[in-house]
Amino acid sequence: MQTLRKLIREGGDELGEEEKKALCAAAGAAKQALKTKIADNTGITREVRRSFLNERNIVCVFDSDLTRSLGMREDVLNDAIIIVKVFFFGVAESIIKNGFTLNGERYIFFSASAGQIRTKKFVAVKEDLWERCRDRLTCGLSLERINAQGGINVNKYLAYLALCNSATDLWEDFDIDRCIVVDDFETDVHGLVDYITTDDFQIHRQEMDVPITHTDGCGMILPSISRKNFMVRAPWIKGLLASFPFDKFIREANRRDSTVNHGLIRDIYGQEHDILTEGIQIIFTKSQFKLWKHYASWEEYRELFKRHGCTAGKCNVEEDYIPNAQFNYQMLQTLDDMTDGELEELAAKTNDSILRVTSDRDTMLRVFGATKYNRNKNPFQECLYLYPELLQDAHSRDVLRSLKNKMIKEARGGRLDVKGKYLFLIPDLYAACQHWFLGEETPSGLLADGEVYCRVYAGESELDCLRSPHLYREHAVRRNVCGERLECKRWFQTDAIYTSSFDTISKILQFDVDGDKSLVCAEPVILRAAKRNCQDIVPLYYEMAKAPAHVVDAAGMYKGMEAAYTGGAIGPISNSISKIWNSGAPDLDAIKLLCAQNNFTIDFAKTLYKPTPPPEIEERIKSASHGKVPHFFVYAKDKEEWQVEPANCSVVNRLERIIINPNLRFSAESLGKLDYRMLMCDPDTEVTAEDKPLLELYYKLSKSVNYRMSDDGTKNNFNFVYQRVRSQLLETDPNIYHLTDVLVKQLFHIRKAQRKTLFWECFGDVVLENLKENVDQNTIMCAKCGTRVLPSHRSQIYCPGCARVMERERTRLRAQKFRRKQKSA
Repeated sequence: MQTLRKLIREGGDELGEEEKKALCAAAGAAKQALKTKIADNTGITREVRRSFLNERNIVCVFDSDLTRSLGMREDVLNDAIIIVKVFFFGVAESIIKNGFTLNGERYIFFSASAGQIRTKKFVAVKEDLWERCRDRLTCGLSLERINAQGGINVNKYLAYLALCNSATDLWEDFDIDRCIVVDDFETDVHGLVDYITTDDFQIHRQEMDVPITHTDGCGMILPSISRKNFMVRAPWIKGLLASFPFDKFIREANRRDSTVNHGLIRDIYGQEHDILTEGIQIIFTKSQFKLWKHYASWEEYRELFKRHGCTAGKCNVEEDYIPNAQFNYQMLQTLDDMTDGELEELAAKTNDSILRVTSDRDTMLRVFGATKYNRNKNPFQECLYLYPELLQDAHSRDVLRSLKNKMIKEARGGRLDVKGKYLFLIPDLYAACQHWFLGEETPSGLLADGEVYCRVYAGESELDCLRSPHLYREHAVRRNVCGERLECKRWFQTDAIYTSSFDTISKILQFDVDGDKSLVCAEPVILRAAKRNCQDIVPLYYEMAKAPAHVVDAAGMYKGMEAAYTGGAIGPISNSISKIWNSGAPDLDAIKLLCAQNNFTIDFAKTLYKPTPPPEIEERIKSASHGKVPHFFVYAKDKEEWQVEPANCSVVNRLERIIINPNLRFSAESLGKLDYRMLMCDPDTEVTAEDKPLLELYYKLSKSVNYRMSDDGTKNNFNFVYQRVRSQLLETDPNIYHLTDVLVKQLFHIRKAQRKTLFWECFGDVVLENLKENVDQNTIMCAKCGTRVLPSHRSQIYCPGCARVMERERTRLRAQKFRRKQKSA
């Protein structure tokens, strides 16, 4: 079949139409015969062919509860889990139902994360290892018990089981005995909405009460335990833990009314707890405890948690420094009346970065990620940060060219630097405490409708709150009360954005609070355009289906996975919406209906429910979204010219002529002089004839390394390949310091190689160790000429010579200014 397809593809004009049709028919028949053969053998236990266990099929995985439970190490090749790529559903059905064998050991279907489902993959695990750690990962909850209690939606079960495969850091001092789970804080919020009826897909603008679960996925942790918000993972538990002093809230309430113990609260099973007496540090909500119905009580879960050695993990911990974010084409295309002047104002920061990327040291380092704010620098970035003179190296310049071209491409595709940051979305937890501890059904909270609290932008009175995917006009411009409400400052103590329990903002942005982030934008031109374009925009609202429960077995798991693979494609819907926005006369009602379809499609794998629009509605949507995708998809989605519409004057398409493309000159004067010996352990090392085998092997491996790489966009084997290369080179010269010195001498001095990615990936850690010994950390680089000097005071940025030059220049400018002033007088 592959040979037939190759003939069709490569035959080109040499094949006649009849020949092409015959070859296509033959390929189709071969494919159908293969499917039939597979279908006839779904009951077998398949065996993996050892020939496919090669370097390109190795993937790197992050540390997780699953890898820790299986005893896997990040730096060691391990076959405990296998990721299966699905090409034929019949093969997937066979594996999910019957497992497979590899090297004489049996593997069984485990689950699939959301990202793996999007790329048609799933995870299989060694059966004996799974049996050994199953209770730890499921907190003693068996499928037999779940099914005896009526079952569960299969895809929800698989998603919750896959939580243990999330990349997390072990939460070392997690104490399950200091935790409880309470009902969510939810109210009906009255507001004006565009209500879409799913039977006829009609849009009705009306006022109504919208039920909103304000704490959907959000719990609280005391600031004494964590002053940072972070996401949590534990068996059947996921979501955001927001730092909030609920103990202080209780104490203050008790002081106001000493006749009542306001710290008493019932958990979701009806058991009463005294928060202060029991020393509760963490309050989970029901929406975070996914399988709470299948445990008799919170006490049972806690007992099983400890009995089976279960653990909790942290991920996405709020950073001390939150970098500025970028706008994207979805957010920009909905502001379709922006003028050229506004676009130029918006693009000014990005153009300045592109212009300075080869002329300004700080910009270069920022583009490389070699900044003090990057807490996850790789060895090359660490070396650049410690020794910026490396920017003079040919390799750095080569990478800068690629980064500059990437910046231009992304900017023309709508990714623009803005005054904005991605921040956790957190509800008004003061209102939640009023509800839980004071018994108020509709608490006043600290934030009114239309208000947010964001201390990151304390000086900004208005903020545009956005979130991806951004399909309709989801620009929620809100008033920031940070600078005017001291009471909020007492309670909202993190770098998140807090929203009101009287606001329908969660329906506008379609977020929950289990770790979702908003792009909080304070860019003046965006705020002006958003307010202008969203005057008549109200939230979309439609009834979503509930996911039914089923008995969980192998057949049900396959059915659920098949539904997830085939019914959850949202890319075509998003692209259709982009076509409409960039058409010149967007049909807003068609976009509203596509947004509803998008959310039903997202939930389809769980609910198996996706309403079908009436024919006239489908025709309207089809008419509004006809044609090819917008021209800027050449930059945003790597499309070819023949795949896109000609460029029109839509807002994103105009960026093609607004974003600059300056020539590379590398005119930075402040880079200093690169001394390759600073990278060496022994600067006197010479390359001799004895080093010839090492260098020959290095050059041989450098030519083959790209062919050994595998990257499908979600997993790669890069680290494994680089470590293998490092091991092979160390077999030639076991002294890693001498080996590195020889390569530095050869690549940075003798041959001055342009491309050194392999070297940095394999031995960057050794070079970093050398630089820490060789570079005087008490010195600074002159901001003008790059010379290293010992500063005489903390604010010094110039060497003495440049300081005199700069002082003369400042004196000249002051004199010039004085003469102009005298002349005008």
